[in-house]
Order: sequence, then C-alpha cells, then structure tokens
Amino acid sequence: MESTIAAAIGSGALVGFMLGLIGGGGSILATPLLLYVVGISQAHVAIGISALAVSANAYVNLLGHARKGNVWWSRAILFALVGAIGALVGSTLGKSFDGHLLVVLFGGVMVVVGLLMLCPQKTPTIAPQRENGFRFDLRTAITALLVGLVSGFFGIGGGFLIVPGFMLATRMPMINAVGSSLLAVGTFGLATALNYAWSGLVDWSVAMEFVAGGAIGGILGTSAATRMAVHKYALNRLFAGVIFAVAFYLIHRNMFAFVRPN
Repeated sequence: MESTIAAAIGSGALVGFMLGLIGGGGSILATPLLLYVVGISQAHVAIGISALAVSANAYVNLLGHARKGNVWWSRAILFALVGAIGALVGSTLGKSFDGHLLVVLFGGVMVVVGLLMLCPQKTPTIAPQRENGFRFDLRTAITALLVGLVSGFFGIGGGFLIVPGFMLATRMPMINAVGSSLLAVGTFGLATALNYAWSGLVDWSVAMEFVAGGAIGGILGTSAATRMAVHKYALNRLFAGVIFAVAFYLIHRNMFAFVRPN
C-alpha cells in the first residue's frame, strides 16, 4: 500500500516537474506511468486518473500565468467552452474502445508529440494582435472542437495542439498562447475525468496522490525552468527521446495483446 502511494506521488511529481520545466508534453507520460509504475490494471482507469491530474495541474499553472497577465481571457474562455464539448464526445468514444487498442493509438499520439518537440518553435510572421474584447471567432471555435475531441479521446491535455492552434487562429504571442491554453487544458481534462468518473473509471485515492505529487513537481520544475532556459531545446530533444522510448514500449506490449487476446 505504501509503495503504491509513493509510486503515485513520485509519478505525479515527475509529470508536474516536466510540465513546469519545458511547458508541455509532460502530461503525455501520465497514463504510461499509471499503468506500469503505479500499477493501475485497467487502461480506461489510468486514462481517467490522468485526465483529472492534467486538469488540476493546468488550473494551478493557470493562476501563475494569470497573475503575469499572460491570459487572453475572451479567447481562452471560447476555446475552453467549445473544446469541452469535443472532449465530452471524445471521451465517450474512448470509453467504448478496447483498452489495449486505445493504448496502442495513444502510443501513436506520443510519437507525434515527440516529433513536434523536436521541431523548433516558430513565432508568427505577422505582427501579433492585442486582445480587443470578446467576439465569436469561427476559426478558433473549430480548432477548439477538434482539439477537444482528441484530448477527450486519449485523456490528454492537448496543450501541444492548443498552443499552435491559438497562435494560428488569433496571432497571439506564444507566451499568451501558453497562458491561455491552460484554461482549455484544465477544462478538457475535467470534462474527460467527469465522463470517466460517471462510469466508475476513476480511482480517486490514486488520483489525489498523483495530483499532490504533480503540484510539488510543478513548483520545482517552474523554478528550474528559469535557471535552465538556455538549455530548453536540449531538454526538449532529451525528453522527446524518452517519449519515443515509452511510445514504442506501449505499442509493442499492447499490440501483441490486442492481436492475440487472452
């Protein structure tokens, strides 16, 4: 029992640390850690816990960005509300998939995330706009719906899609896209977690331990990010390598179980 608690807190701390350190991608490790370190036996339960942990960590980090004025609230709220609909639909579809198949598909998403982390981030070529009050933007809404669908289906935050989506749809500077994305990440995760909880697919005690570890790790990661800013791209490459290794392990292990079920 104590080893399970330590594994949950430690795994949550690792996810929170990576999120704080490099600003994204860390939550993609939550489900594998829950399955193979914490020892959650059901893929759907691991995804439900992961979604709740991602949501909590995103909302905590949102507070820090809001205090610094990095959040464009009108666009963030629009993205979160429309995307939450997609997350509910996506998570409902995810629950209906075979657990092994879902993890194999999740491994494919991890490969995509790893590739994106290897690509240098480009700033918009057009001068960024300022937030000028609330208005409905169809391009932002469509992007939100699609990202929410993917986020809900896999139980991930989707920040690696939301940030570039914000930048393309609104031309906001990257720091504002990162800050604004956290409201959507938190809301998508909460919608997915509640959907899974409705079906009894969330272990609340493990979830709280994972979230607590994530909060501690997030504080340490954010602190380290300032000192290691000059090494950000090196860290991205290193972390992408970890993501690839975990992704191939997930695909190999679960593809075999899916092709030849017991």
